[in-house]
Amino acid sequence: MKIKTKIFLLAIVPFLLAIAGIGMGVHLQATALADAQRETVRAAYLSSKQTELKHYVDLATSAIAPLYDADGNAQDTATRKQQALAVLQRMDFGPDGYFFVYDMQGNSLMHPREPDLVGHNWWLLKDPDGALTIQQLIAAANNGGGYVRYVWHRPSTNRLEEKLGYVVPLRRWGWMIGTGIYLDGVKETLAGIDTRAAANIGRTMTWIGVIALMGFGVITACALFLNVSEHRSADAKLKRLAQQVVESQEHERARLSRELHDGISQMMVSVKLLLESALARLERAGTPHVRVPSAEAALATALTRLSHVLREVRRISHALRPAMLDDLGLAAALEQLTRELGEETGIEMRVDTDGESRAAALPATVNTALFRIAQEALTNIVRHAQAAHATLAFAVRDKAATLTITDDGQGFDVERMQADSRRGIGLRNMRERLDPLAGMLTITSTPGQTVVTATVPLPHRLAPRAAQPAHTDHPA
Repeated sequence: MKIKTKIFLLAIVPFLLAIAGIGMGVHLQATALADAQRETVRAAYLSSKQTELKHYVDLATSAIAPLYDADGNAQDTATRKQQALAVLQRMDFGPDGYFFVYDMQGNSLMHPREPDLVGHNWWLLKDPDGALTIQQLIAAANNGGGYVRYVWHRPSTNRLEEKLGYVVPLRRWGWMIGTGIYLDGVKETLAGIDTRAAANIGRTMTWIGVIALMGFGVITACALFLNVSEHRSADAKLKRLAQQVVESQEHERARLSRELHDGISQMMVSVKLLLESALARLERAGTPHVRVPSAEAALATALTRLSHVLREVRRISHALRPAMLDDLGLAAALEQLTRELGEETGIEMRVDTDGESRAAALPATVNTALFRIAQEALTNIVRHAQAAHATLAFAVRDKAATLTITDDGQGFDVERMQADSRRGIGLRNMRERLDPLAGMLTITSTPGQTVVTATVPLPHRLAPRAAQPAHTDHPA
């Protein structure tokens, strides 16, 4: 694993763990607070309902108190009981708020909403969970009164729903009187609390997630910025190093070219002149028997071979660094290159340019790069293209210098050539020469035509090249 990756992980993993811990803690704390709030609201709501029920039952007992407290015989007591039941039946508080009366044996004496219950014994009545509802109410009444939660039929909805009841005994008459409130309001209130709590927790977790993503994005952006900066710095250093290598190569090529031209070439010219002088003296000998034909033939052969070697040295010198490139400019150097290479290979090569481009004084780095690209392209044409014609078009305008090499060869697959690391070295060399100059290389190839275009931007308008004498070799 790379050190950059390790540093990134050391930065991001603790951050994510911290965010996860914070999120878990916030979720647990928010859930606990919501549960506490829910329980508080439930207790307060039930307390208020209990107070309300007790108040209703107190009103009911107060309403029938004169009848309950009056003395009389059994017939009068029965009459007062019927009167009390009539009073209680008329008292209600809403569609589902009513009073009910049972005796202590479970017989229904009055029920204003469900009259079918009256006159029957419900001592064994069970709810869906198996609880004995009437027995629970009577037990609470026997204990002096109390609250009972049970399930009962709701008249307004015709469904079984949970209900909170409050009952008190009327011991003299053997009655249980009570009322109840359905708890759907409590459930709705608690459900609303749960919904709001869940929404609040969800929003909090969303914000934590957003903060985590923003933090992750910031860390990632910083890492990418540092990585890109380092890559750019390394790439810039690599390009500078490559440029320095190329410049060093060009300086060395120029030095070797000068050494060959001014040193070895001149000495070989001197030797050639001496051999020619010796051969001339032999040929001017006075008498035929003094001349030595074999020596004359050997000297003639030596002169021929020496001339070939001298031409080869000059060719190598020109290939290393043509003097015309520095003296007369790129156009003249290209013309010399195409002329010599065309004579060697038999391929028809020519240079198309204009007077303005020929006279422009390009920077030495641009001259060198375009000349080497032309050398590489023409070498590829000679080796691989099987072409009969090649054209070099050179143009200099205000903002760019452009060199286009066109041939009528067999063409090649550009993408495959560039993707193959073992081939296309010449094309990569061309691009590498243009990169330090912010230049661009485009290549199109089809059977019958291949076009290589190198464009180098120029920083400012160029002045015309000053007239200089052309470089000439010593006579052979």
